[in-house]
Amino acid sequence: MARANDHHQLDPSLESQLGLDTFEGKFDVKDFVGSLSEKLITQSKTSSGPFDPKPFIRTFELVVDRLISVRKDVQVKTEQLEKNVRIAEREYSRKMAELNKGFEAVGSSFATMENKMIEVGRTAIRIGEELESVHIERQRAQAAHDLIDFYNQFSRGETSRLDALRKEGKDGRHQVAVILRRLTTVAKEVDLPVAERTRENIDKYCEKFEKDMLYLFDRYYRKGDPKMMHHCAQTLLDFNGGGSCVQVYVNQHDFFINKVKAHVIGSYSHNSRWKTIAYPNSSPPRTEPGLVQLFAEIRATVAQESQIVQAVFPSPSLVMQVFLQRVFAQSIQQYMEQLLNKGTSISDLAYLRVLQLIHVETSALVDDLKTHELPSIVATKSFVDGVEFRKSITSPPSNVINTTMTSVAAMLEAAMEELFMPYIEGQKYLERESKNMAELYATLLASFSQYHARSQRERGKASVFDRMVDRLGAAAANTSAGGPTTSAQAAAAIMRIGGMMTDRTYDRPVEEPLREEDGHLSIDIAETMLKWHAEAVGRSVELSAQSDVPKNIFILLRVLAEAIANSYLEVAVETAFARIDCADPKVEPSLQAFTVIYSVDAISHLWQRYMNIAIFPLAAPSVTIRREMSVFVNQTISRMEGAVNNLLQRLTDAIVAWLALQLSKQKKNDFKPRNDDQSFARVNTEPCIACCEVLEKVRDAATQNISGKNREAFLTEIGISFHSLLLDHLRKFPVSASGGLMLAKDLKSYQDIIVSFNLPSLVERFEFIRQLGNVFLVRPEILRSYITESYLGRIDSSLLKPYLAQRSDWVQFENQFNESSEADDGVTDMSTKNLRDRFRMGRLSSMMKELESLKIGEGISMALPSGIASGLPIVSRT
Repeated sequence: MARANDHHQLDPSLESQLGLDTFEGKFDVKDFVGSLSEKLITQSKTSSGPFDPKPFIRTFELVVDRLISVRKDVQVKTEQLEKNVRIAEREYSRKMAELNKGFEAVGSSFATMENKMIEVGRTAIRIGEELESVHIERQRAQAAHDLIDFYNQFSRGETSRLDALRKEGKDGRHQVAVILRRLTTVAKEVDLPVAERTRENIDKYCEKFEKDMLYLFDRYYRKGDPKMMHHCAQTLLDFNGGGSCVQVYVNQHDFFINKVKAHVIGSYSHNSRWKTIAYPNSSPPRTEPGLVQLFAEIRATVAQESQIVQAVFPSPSLVMQVFLQRVFAQSIQQYMEQLLNKGTSISDLAYLRVLQLIHVETSALVDDLKTHELPSIVATKSFVDGVEFRKSITSPPSNVINTTMTSVAAMLEAAMEELFMPYIEGQKYLERESKNMAELYATLLASFSQYHARSQRERGKASVFDRMVDRLGAAAANTSAGGPTTSAQAAAAIMRIGGMMTDRTYDRPVEEPLREEDGHLSIDIAETMLKWHAEAVGRSVELSAQSDVPKNIFILLRVLAEAIANSYLEVAVETAFARIDCADPKVEPSLQAFTVIYSVDAISHLWQRYMNIAIFPLAAPSVTIRREMSVFVNQTISRMEGAVNNLLQRLTDAIVAWLALQLSKQKKNDFKPRNDDQSFARVNTEPCIACCEVLEKVRDAATQNISGKNREAFLTEIGISFHSLLLDHLRKFPVSASGGLMLAKDLKSYQDIIVSFNLPSLVERFEFIRQLGNVFLVRPEILRSYITESYLGRIDSSLLKPYLAQRSDWVQFENQFNESSEADDGVTDMSTKNLRDRFRMGRLSSMMKELESLKIGEGISMALPSGIASGLPIVSRT
């Protein structure tokens, strides 16, 4: 009862917060409790007394009771709703089951109806097929009856029915064409007494009919009536395939009657391009006015005719192919032959350039003409109307057009291939290209070859050049022995133009004067050879089949290698070697070989770069040929490298021999002068001056013509050899006190010139030489200490005695020196040993052995191209 009273005492403002809508959606307990106690908290704050919790407790108890009541109401409603849902679900399931049964019944009815319709349809199809078969048989019977009737009329010589049919217009003429075609077939099969006369009558009538139709076609062609032209063409197509109609159309075309005849006469006679086309340094012609004009007319004519042919002929693709074949066979081929004959009369190069020009222009023409592709058969009204009629034909016309005929694009490709086949089939083009290249190279190198041939004759010795002449002569002989090859033709051209004969008739006087410059290698000439070769390669790529390009490029590469390597670089190297070999040893050696080495190096790099950029990529499609080409180039470069190595070694030997000769001119008393005033007046002795001049020239020449490690190795070889000569040289001459100053001046000059080589290994060696020369200046009493404490401390003193013996005062203190040496051995042994250990050298002979072991073969490697061979070592001197 108290709870009921309390419930009635609940604040009315809280009643709205205890409804169901408060707990729907987003509900927060803290906010709910706060809203319930908000008013109580305010009242508590306004009260002055202590905090009274009773209002809060009463309010919360009332709210809890109210919420319990709300929860019971919600639970009752939930149970009622769940009950209603279960009832609705049972009702829904029942209705769905009833609907499924209804749909199954409808589907079964439709399936039954469909089966009945299929049965009816099959029956109708069968009846239709039987009716069609009967209709076809009736047509065949009717056609056979008409055919027999027409045959009997021809056997009696009557043609009135056919004549009447022809007068009925387009359809009548079309029916006559079909009947005559069938009668011709039947007449060939009938074997009766009157069959021969009947066959003759039919043939005469067919011939007359064809002439009349061609006459109509020609008349409407002149009038420009495409509809009647199409009717005549269609009729003739059904009569005998329409070939005669196509020939009439093509043969009477104005393009073949007027334009070509006026075009090809004298179109090139005053063309300035023909004056420069034979010059290999001039650019190949890119256009030819007459050819450009002819092809422009062909393009315009074909564009116009494609529309006419498509409107007139039932098979426009066939007619267009016949027209284009006539264009290629008559217009293009005739003008092409005139151009090539003109080029042949000028030179092989002119012929090849014209051939390439024509091929490029014709390829562009073919690509343009491919855009005029036409359908094989055009379905016209007469064609459709006559379908049923032609079904009864016993055999088709003998030359009826097949829908699987060749397309216009394929025909154009075949026509172009046939057009150029006489000029590029087999090895015709490649042999002519190789022959032209060989002749151009031989003409370019004529003065060079004659200069070196004369140089070799003057020396009177067999050389690489002579062996090359023998090889070329043997190859050239093959040109007259049956089957000439490309290499044989190239060799024959070089022999002929270069003036080289295998019978060695070298005693002929040379009429034209030759200059020294004619025998020098020139990078410009090498660039010219590569430029000509690049042009030939471009022609080969244009004129050769795609699969033959790597093989043909390899053949042209052999021609280039024969010229630039065998006939140019190796000849120059061999001549330079022969000059050094035959030079007077008493004359200072010429350093011109350095320029040859430099030129060979530069041209080899140029050739290698050309190979990597232009040639090897073209051979990439064929792995085998690419590998063979790489091996061939490696071998060629290795051969050139070997020749350069031999030349450089021979030049080194000549320089060292000349230095030895100059040192041998040293006078016996140069370092023991009698007149001291004259001795001090001279700066250096004459052999020293001569050696320094030669070394300076060698240094400058090597710096200008050899680079990198090659120069370092070469100068190292010269320095080591000269070092050995000086060691030998110092043991041969007595030296006085004043002569020691002169010797020191010479050694200082030697050292200065070697220091200018900028090679640390040589600087150390010649510092040793200079200090060795100082033993002739040191006073006897301190000589022992100088030897053991200075730069010479690394050498056993006993090995220095041959040099000490050359002192003019050696006899006076030799015994004292030996005794001092023996007495100091125990004292200085440790310090000397440490010094020798520091330099890792205990004996002079060991040092010399180490010095002599560094030969040119260990260091020098000519800087030839590394793209093909990663390392190309120079052959060591033996």
